Amino acid sequence: MNENELIPHLFRSEYSRIIAVLCKRFGFDRIEIAEDIASDAFLAAMNTWTYNGIPENPVAWLYTVAKNKASNYYERENIFKGKVIPELLTNSKDTGFAIDLSEKNIADSQLQMLFAICHPTLPPESQIGLALRILCGFGIEEIANAFLSNKETINKRLLRAKEKMRTEKIQIEFPSENEILKRLDQVMTTLYLLFNEGYYSESQDTIIREDLCLEAMRLTHLLLDHKSTNLPEVNALMALMCFHASRLAARKNPEGKIILYEDQDHGLWNNDLIVKGAFYLKNASGGNEISKYHLEAGIAYWHTVTNNTDEKWENILHLYNQLLVLEYSPLAALNRTIALARVKGNEVAIAEAEKLQLLNNHFYFVLLGELYRELNPEKAIQNFEKAYSLASTNPEKELIRNKIESLERVGLSGNQ
Repeated sequence: MNENELIPHLFRSEYSRIIAVLCKRFGFDRIEIAEDIASDAFLAAMNTWTYNGIPENPVAWLYTVAKNKASNYYERENIFKGKVIPELLTNSKDTGFAIDLSEKNIADSQLQMLFAICHPTLPPESQIGLALRILCGFGIEEIANAFLSNKETINKRLLRAKEKMRTEKIQIEFPSENEILKRLDQVMTTLYLLFNEGYYSESQDTIIREDLCLEAMRLTHLLLDHKSTNLPEVNALMALMCFHASRLAARKNPEGKIILYEDQDHGLWNNDLIVKGAFYLKNASGGNEISKYHLEAGIAYWHTVTNNTDEKWENILHLYNQLLVLEYSPLAALNRTIALARVKGNEVAIAEAEKLQLLNNHFYFVLLGELYRELNPEKAIQNFEKAYSLASTNPEKELIRNKIESLERVGLSGNQ
């Protein structure tokens, strides 16, 4: 791997780790300084490695440069402003400077940052945006694409969120044990939404963002690696992610076109991730409560079973019934009708689906199109056409257009 390939790879993995440690050391109100120091370290790598070659340990090289730049910043503050970071002087007798980039401190810093940015005073979209920017190292343009927005809007949103964290004096630290339990739900929701954004991206160019899925899984691992947050519901969330991620490679063809569940090549499913998902799901069974993550993980597990048996779809339908009682959502109700069709037939499923009246959701019309395909091809086409007009991504539109054309071809051949 040459420097042109290595530096972007390291940026994705190490940039956020450096920022988390520096923010913990300096305080969140100097996050822009932390971002500048981390960026300067990578700029130095780009300028140096191009001419001198890649060092034996590139990560250690980056950490050393980041430490030196942070130390220089500390000294400039001390010399030219006559003070060192007030929080450090107030909270520590040690006026020396040190940056701890050990694996343990990096993991602790990232986990503490995760709880900080999931503070209840911040709106959910800001929490996800900060997670992408600070903990996943995503650029502003990437975040804008993920939110179907523009760079200016995302910049303003992140600036408002950072200012809110400053004014609320949100600390980068582990909350108390009671506070962890209160905040954990929001942390898990942020990771869940981050994974879902990757699993079904709203970008115009791609429908799957595997990098977002992997980042969500990496951050969930931080929770599992910490004793106070290695709880049944967190294991259930990781199981859910593993089961879904196991089918990522089968969900699109080499041209990037989406492949529906029924048409996926089971040989492309990642058995290692399925086994890991089963491991985490077993760990999740230790508690006394069932969360939505337990139920969704169970649904995702049954989708990794290759045989289309009655038992499979009856179990999926049962789990959806439980999920809707525990936490109703229109999308879950819509997905339930797929299992309902397998168990009780398309006519029953159509009646249930049409009660939902999700008239602004293209998935709703795609599902109705599929359910009407054999019963009433003309009505199926009408629903697919409505879905096409509502779809927001090019891969979706192409998939729906193919469905319409296949039905039209069948109609034409039947009239000849």
